[in-house]
Amino acid sequence: MPVNLLDFNQAQLAEYFKNLGEKPFRARQLMRWMHHFGVHDFGQMTDIAKSLREKLALEATITPPAVQLEQVSDDGTRKWLIAAGTGNGVETVFIPEDDRGTLCISSQVGCALECTFCSTGRQGFNRNLSVSEIIGQLWLANQSLRQADGYDMLPAGERIISNVVMMGMGEPLANYDNVVTAMQIMLDDSAYGLSRRRVTLSTSGLVPAMDRLREDCPVALAVSLHAPNDALRDEIVPINKKYPLKELMAACQRYLEKAPRDFVTFEYVMLDGVNDSVEHARQLLQTVRDVPCKFNLIPFNPFPDSGYLTSKTENIRRFRDILMQAGHVVTTRKTRGEDIDAACGQLAGKVQDKTKRSARRIPLEIVV
Repeated sequence: MPVNLLDFNQAQLAEYFKNLGEKPFRARQLMRWMHHFGVHDFGQMTDIAKSLREKLALEATITPPAVQLEQVSDDGTRKWLIAAGTGNGVETVFIPEDDRGTLCISSQVGCALECTFCSTGRQGFNRNLSVSEIIGQLWLANQSLRQADGYDMLPAGERIISNVVMMGMGEPLANYDNVVTAMQIMLDDSAYGLSRRRVTLSTSGLVPAMDRLREDCPVALAVSLHAPNDALRDEIVPINKKYPLKELMAACQRYLEKAPRDFVTFEYVMLDGVNDSVEHARQLLQTVRDVPCKFNLIPFNPFPDSGYLTSKTENIRRFRDILMQAGHVVTTRKTRGEDIDAACGQLAGKVQDKTKRSARRIPLEIVV
């Protein structure tokens, strides 16, 4: 079976060419054609010898995943449903803003961590995405946006996607090797040339993998916190039972030693009557007291049978003010793409649950 070259970072591609008896610089050439120019036909790679192009056409392929559906929100947000085989699909979201274009990328088909307020987690888990399926989301979004109204007249070298966040479906650090390889491609100057400050990985708190990431590929870090104490976080973010807050905060401090930013972003979804009180805000300040950080408060985005309500506007404002008065930078995330279910926490895709967790789950009305 032909090898999919989208699965390789530049070092792996150089090894592939070495095994073909070719010089390592061929890897850099191919990376530019595949990722910088978005070319998937070897015949169009004009600075590569014809004999090598013919060999590659027989032995290799450049095959991104297929788009099953593209939707455009009233606010310009775009969502793609991307095929992941055997009836599965993952979702990728592009969020345009005045000063940036951010692509939210998925790393798994579903998620095994079962955060109770997350639509993806409610779907169960099927499998990890391959490198080509992860980086393929960036490849496809670039191609699609280049042809979209409003972007189709931009100069060829102008970047539409300036930022990538690993915040889509799945827990990125639970698919460590493939996610790191994909991020290395994003950072490669021969591919997408993104800076480490413009690639953000969001984790629910897999502490050993956070320590590995610090050494292997330290990008900007966001932590899905969502609760100020272990008792509540155990309930709504179950991975906390394995890596409680004290361990997680210590891992954040270690990560900052090599991070491209001098702070961690703590994400905090605002759930009415669950985690949004004045006392919760005060506990949160105590929990993060030793970690340089900023906060991103996320109004809960409802989905069917979630069992939760969005915090009232005045409660979110009060919560924010308490954090700001303590000297922290606090943003309240603007809901984008809600009309196409592309908002934070709403991504569900199509997941054939192998774990059967979704079938065994107790209704949220009982446990919350």
